[in-house]
Amino acid sequence: MNADSSHLPPVPSAEREREAAFRAQVDADLPRNYLAHLLHGIFAQTGFRLLQAPTFLPAYVFSLSGSSTIVGLARSCQALGMLATPLIGARLIEHRTRVLPMVFGTGAAMRLSVLAMALAGYFLGTHANLIAICVLMGAFGLFTGMQGVTFQFLVSKVIPVEKRGALGGARSAVGGLVASSVGVIGGYIVEHQWLGNGYATVLLVAFAMAAIGLFAVLIMREPESLGVRPQQGFGSRLRELPALMRSDPNYRAYTWARALGAAGRMGLPYYVLYASETMTLPPGGLGWLTGAFLFAGTGSNLLWGLLADRQGFRNVMGLSFLVWIGATLLLMNAPSFALVVLGFVGLGVGIGGFEQSCTNLVLEFGTREDLPMRIAMAQTAEQLVNVIAPLTGGLIVASASYVPMFWTAIVVQACALALTVLRVREPRHLNRAQSLAKQ
Repeated sequence: MNADSSHLPPVPSAEREREAAFRAQVDADLPRNYLAHLLHGIFAQTGFRLLQAPTFLPAYVFSLSGSSTIVGLARSCQALGMLATPLIGARLIEHRTRVLPMVFGTGAAMRLSVLAMALAGYFLGTHANLIAICVLMGAFGLFTGMQGVTFQFLVSKVIPVEKRGALGGARSAVGGLVASSVGVIGGYIVEHQWLGNGYATVLLVAFAMAAIGLFAVLIMREPESLGVRPQQGFGSRLRELPALMRSDPNYRAYTWARALGAAGRMGLPYYVLYASETMTLPPGGLGWLTGAFLFAGTGSNLLWGLLADRQGFRNVMGLSFLVWIGATLLLMNAPSFALVVLGFVGLGVGIGGFEQSCTNLVLEFGTREDLPMRIAMAQTAEQLVNVIAPLTGGLIVASASYVPMFWTAIVVQACALALTVLRVREPRHLNRAQSLAKQ
């Protein structure tokens, strides 16, 4: 895609007609798919963000283990699962003309993992529950890795590129109101130990919300893909991946920037623990921090999305690193709970922009036939870092303190920012030039 567009061969008229018919169907189904995507975001994102927020699960695991290293291990189990399956997910769909059944199946498995985690809290003892959380976080990661590929590919088919930013922002903004409210309520649930185990009850709420969101996927109408790769052995397909990476330096730079940026997550399980150590949190403080993080992350995505539609997701990625670094610096030096809340707002804004840019920018590189594998390779690189980063963070905390760990996260994110600014070119501009050359 980075080749000189002036040397591109003309596109046959039959292919142009097929592309036009495909786009006409996408446009006709867009209101329905837009609504389905919005509903999925409101409910599924709310459920999963309760699980992913840097508050409830780290506090839950720490209450069971008393170890910051075990807190990092639980997150690493999830990342290890997500590392193992993106390439499998891509292999399962790249020869299929429709992928919606795979999206629903992997989504259902993700939600059952969360349900099992909630039930373990009610029925297992402390030691067995801790083991179950780590195992089930791994299972959750396995299915998340596959759905990350299948769902993103589905979005690339049913939502035009110029509307993805606004849609992602709208679903996150509306979902943010729900997620932040549920986060505050979750703090009350934990404080009053609803159903005998407040943390398990929060996980049960997360499962219920995510399950409602899954059925919104069934509303979508998916067109048949115009082109798919022939089915081939997994081993032979893996041998083609280095060439696919080498063929596009812009995609390669994006993948490195995404992986380095993800290393900043090493601090996520420890922000709330650091705040608890440096000051006494007020009653319901865990819920307020969760609500601030979720509301800021999802609500700010409306602005991130509008910026992306105007300038592209590459700028969103760079700015999100700046906000994330600034929030970490604030939390390291916050003298009051109000500034800690502000720091969690900054974390939500930065991480929300990073995640939105990562999941959308990858859809704009290269050809449609290789898109599942490009999604999978970028996701695998990110998850490899996510396996190592929380454990590394936990070891740094155990051997030194929280502050050196936060500085380590800041340094790697500064490297990601530099790579984004200096090496990643906005693919939307390159694609537009290529399309004009074909006409």
